[in-house]
Amino acid sequence: MAEIERAAAIRGTTMRWTWTEGPTRGDTHEHRFAEDGTVTWRRADPGGAEKPAGATAAPTAERAEYAAIRVADDIYLISYLAPSGFTLTVVVNLRDLTVVGFASNDTQWFPIRGNVERTG
Repeated sequence: MAEIERAAAIRGTTMRWTWTEGPTRGDTHEHRFAEDGTVTWRRADPGGAEKPAGATAAPTAERAEYAAIRVADDIYLISYLAPSGFTLTVVVNLRDLTVVGFASNDTQWFPIRGNVERTG
């Protein structure tokens, strides 16, 4: 099996993605891309406070292995399979701070779009 690529510009960073289109429109998710190749994310409000545990069907925080591939200057393809069974595949543009992609599982597929805030 080929080694999974994890672009240096993504490893060790924290980003908040605020969704403007898709099933989680209006929500913000904080993603922490660890050096060990895992991403941890949680639902948060735009100010960073965690939402109440019952606010979403998904757990408050999840963790998975991720891939991050540089596509062009400041543009990265990021993908991970969540324990919930959803795969998130997005293109993150760090130049204009946008994210666009798809969320899917074995029966559902959703185009998604949003804004990026780098917090760490």
